[in-house]
Amino acid sequence: MVAATFVPLGYIVSTLVSTGWNETAHLIFRPRVGELLRNTAELVVLTVPICVALGVGLAWIMERTDVPGAAWWGPIFAAPLAVPAFVNSYGWVSAVPSLHGLWAGVIVSTVSYFPLVYLPAAATLRRLDPAVEESARALGSGPVAVFARVVLPQLRLAVLGGGLLISLHLLAEYGAFAMIRFDTFTTAIFEQYQSSFAGAAGSTLSGVLVVLCLVLLAGESAVRGRARYARIGGGAQRGANRIRLGWAKIPMFALLAGALAATLGVPLWTIGRWLKLGGSAVWDTGEIGRSLGQTLGLAVTAAVITTLCAFPVAWIAVRSTSRFARIIEGANYITSSLPGIVVALALVTVSIRWLPAFYQTAATILAAYTLMFLPRALVSVRAGLAQVPVGLEEASQVLGKSPAATFFRVTLRLTAPAAAAAAAMVFVAVATELTATLLLAPNGTRTLAMQFWQLSGELDYAAAAPYALIMIIASVPVTYLLFTQSRKAAGL
Repeated sequence: MVAATFVPLGYIVSTLVSTGWNETAHLIFRPRVGELLRNTAELVVLTVPICVALGVGLAWIMERTDVPGAAWWGPIFAAPLAVPAFVNSYGWVSAVPSLHGLWAGVIVSTVSYFPLVYLPAAATLRRLDPAVEESARALGSGPVAVFARVVLPQLRLAVLGGGLLISLHLLAEYGAFAMIRFDTFTTAIFEQYQSSFAGAAGSTLSGVLVVLCLVLLAGESAVRGRARYARIGGGAQRGANRIRLGWAKIPMFALLAGALAATLGVPLWTIGRWLKLGGSAVWDTGEIGRSLGQTLGLAVTAAVITTLCAFPVAWIAVRSTSRFARIIEGANYITSSLPGIVVALALVTVSIRWLPAFYQTAATILAAYTLMFLPRALVSVRAGLAQVPVGLEEASQVLGKSPAATFFRVTLRLTAPAAAAAAAMVFVAVATELTATLLLAPNGTRTLAMQFWQLSGELDYAAAAPYALIMIIASVPVTYLLFTQSRKAAGL
């Protein structure tokens, strides 16, 4: 599995080697690359802190206050992951036609990717020992001090992991930034591939993205440290007492409504306008039904496979502090930093040359999804495993349980909230993935995202609207189910 993560990187390296050092240096050390580097760096520096603040804040409100409708707000704030970033971009551009450039990228990226922090933060908050927070309040600390001194340090893995994922998505995103006319490395790579398919210029820029990914990985690893986050004792087997908001419920509810309007309201308004203009003629139930079935089949299968693959990697990352463990963990993030077209082209090359039987099969596209979205599952599963006391596993084995039985009866049960969040994030990522699907999908495959992109590319926005709407709606019940199951598991 680790070796497979290096396939896209090997594809880039082989292209650069065949290009030669002189030509590669000429392509890298030029003003255009400096401009792209500045744009990408500014985008990451501005977007990630905003997403962290929004994601952690919403998670704390959902899990630690008595805000009305918390059971429904939770999965709703995970739903923006179901809205492709390019749909968000079009929605905001339609609402504000003058929106373009850096701050447009920050807005679109924030509303698209903040759930990558929100979901693991909420899962972690559900597993924190409430006795620690209660002790801090009993010693005179107010809600703000308790959050800053007790809760926030325990969210380090979720925050750093979510921030890393957002940064990697910013490096790889194309459609959203192309629509708002904001140049990044990925938009430049797509331009190169459109003009020369697999030319050296595109591979060179992809190599720069890999370097940026390594810088991000090194920074996250250094800040994360080696601290343990599991409880030493058994802890309190109950949920935390929720803070009573009192009169503050009204402004808090208004804040949540505003966040919902910014994240889902704008794209839904745009889609609603398309549907109104198209009328009943745009609802081709037969084609929509086939696209929905194929999308759900791929998304569910990929979510299960990716979450299962995340467990051994997360186990090594949490239970070992060796350099080898960091390499195994970090290798999975390199592929996710690459544009989907690079991953797809690498798998196409490998399948044609060495595994022709897998060319344009479901196995190839599922492999691409696993490589691209494993970090989403890894962040949540890693945070969950970090909170499982090693002593409980050792006690189970001392009592005669096998390692396998210990894993299923102790580790897996305690990690269930994080695993549910991981599966939810992978599901919505696959359900809205476009680029790799276009290149790797078997003949006859027409997912919701593919249909939307094809029709919108033909400027038939009314016919594309039903597919965009279904992509958004389909994620809500799945996410709500996963949230419900994660809460049940947390109560065991």
